[in-house]
Amino acid sequence: MRAMILAAGRGERMRPLTDTCPKPLLRAGGRALIEWQLLALRRAGFVDVVINHAHLGTMIEQALGDGSHWGLRIRYSPEREALETAGGIANALPLLGEEPFLVMAGDVYTAFDLARALTIAPQMQAAGLAAWCVLVDNPPHHAQGDFALRDGRLDLDAAPRLTFSGIGVYRAALFDGVAAGTKAPLAPLLREAARRGLAGAEYFGGHWTDAGTPQRLAELDAQLTQQAPQHGGA
Repeated sequence: MRAMILAAGRGERMRPLTDTCPKPLLRAGGRALIEWQLLALRRAGFVDVVINHAHLGTMIEQALGDGSHWGLRIRYSPEREALETAGGIANALPLLGEEPFLVMAGDVYTAFDLARALTIAPQMQAAGLAAWCVLVDNPPHHAQGDFALRDGRLDLDAAPRLTFSGIGVYRAALFDGVAAGTKAPLAPLLREAARRGLAGAEYFGGHWTDAGTPQRLAELDAQLTQQAPQHGGA
């Protein structure tokens, strides 16, 4: 099973930090955000990782190389300009293969065990699902949430609503309507899959941080620095 880290965003909310450094390379707890993700992927048993990039993308490639430092094989999906989430995934499909693949946002730090995706993928295949998403409690900056969870599926109408964590497993068919090289958001695809009963989901109540602003990055840095003596990874 392959994994993809979304790393093409400009990081407008992170400016001025992202004026000279791509958001995934910003540091917390002594490591780049994306390095925490690479460590978690390797620990979960992943080997092949795809990373898309646009803004200052060459810096990402220079920092991470071929992934051998983490026991991984990294391939890159460069974008002339950021294609948004679904557009970036669709553009990278030739690198992701035919089987379900894991995707995670490049500015997320979480204690979620990514090995869970390895057991979800065959279940998705058996149930004919196109997507499976991890939902978390609503953070203060996103109090309205995104989706409800009902009977193991994404639901658009039930309550309470939870926040999509940015972690999901998808089948290539979810992106059939997105042409390679075009911009497209992911949310409409997930909503349509939910309407058709084709989107599974589960709740995760552990540590999850969207480090999308300087303040949240600083808070995460403080947390990880404090945990450093006993911390073994993401």
